[in-house]
Amino acid sequence: MDYNRLRAYRLQRTRAALESSECGAFLLFDFYNIRYTTQTWIGGALGDKMTRYALLTRGGEPMLWDFGSAARHHQLYAPWLRPENSRAGMLGLRGAIAPDAGLMRAAVQEIKSLLQEAGVADLPVGVDIVEPPFLFEMQRQGLQVVDAQQLMLDARLIKSQDEIALLSMAAAMVDGVYQDIVEALKPGVRENDIVALASKRLYEMGSDQVEAINAVSGERCNPHPHNFSDRIIRPGDQAFFDIIQSYNGYRTCYYRTFGVGSATSSQHDAYTKAREWMDAAIAVVKSGVGTDQVALTWPKATEFGFANEMAAFGLQFGHGLGLGLHERPIISRLNSLANPVEIQEGMVFALETYCPASDGFSAARIEEEVAVTANGAQILTKFPAQELFVANQY
Repeated sequence: MDYNRLRAYRLQRTRAALESSECGAFLLFDFYNIRYTTQTWIGGALGDKMTRYALLTRGGEPMLWDFGSAARHHQLYAPWLRPENSRAGMLGLRGAIAPDAGLMRAAVQEIKSLLQEAGVADLPVGVDIVEPPFLFEMQRQGLQVVDAQQLMLDARLIKSQDEIALLSMAAAMVDGVYQDIVEALKPGVRENDIVALASKRLYEMGSDQVEAINAVSGERCNPHPHNFSDRIIRPGDQAFFDIIQSYNGYRTCYYRTFGVGSATSSQHDAYTKAREWMDAAIAVVKSGVGTDQVALTWPKATEFGFANEMAAFGLQFGHGLGLGLHERPIISRLNSLANPVEIQEGMVFALETYCPASDGFSAARIEEEVAVTANGAQILTKFPAQELFVANQY
């Protein structure tokens, strides 16, 4: 890992996106875009309150408005930012301080003044996500606002060698957690016990955010609820887990399915089918291939019990991974057949398959993270998944 190289790459990609656009500046509220551009982060409890924001003007250096003393901290410990560009800011904590207090008005006045100093006040300002009162205030003060989220997602699309290394490290952490899970996966354990175990181990290994862990077992497997409960796991259950966490900001989305003590032929059959769909998708992944070709390797929604592709969205699915959980490309029959995206070297994405079992309640769920290399797909997720893994078999 070369963190200076990582920071330089990300800022260069943001600057290139800005230069290619009609915008004079990007004003960023999305906390993944802020991290990508300013190389700073504070915990999710504050990062998603729409009070942190960053400004990058053409030819300028990133400016960051942060939560109270975090600005002073970055002046001390983020030397890649100019000290005067780390500023305290407060807009209202998603409306907890009403717009009538004037914080947004003052912030827009400051931003407008900086745009004028940079000579770009007459050009549109690209904004990624925004609270309506802040948008209205920008417009009231004469700023033209356009969408920057599409440009930023494109900037984050191709991962550098350092980003891929961090994504691989994050996946390696989950490899180890799955070993802990299979050892603990016995009758009498609850789904939330597994969530607690996995969260503890991830933080011990250096995770900076355990965003979510799905733990799904028994009759909860079909239909997939995308959550966890306090259900007690029983002998012969099929159980699957999704571990979503980040290491230095880079995320995992990593499903594995297990039998608990034993598995039925119906459960094995479902797993075999989910694996076939997964292997078929991985086999076509290479630079120059369209995402529609990947989506076509998966069954139609009606072939596994759903009325349409919207109802089945997220079950046969691919999504980019990086600082965000769902980056580009998004791959599914819902969107990719009509609007395919060309796969490029340097993309990293997760592929997910799901197959309900013939018993009416079990199901198999598999996910592999892949980096697109000159030689095709490199699989980052290493815990064994070619066959249904039966934990603590008896």
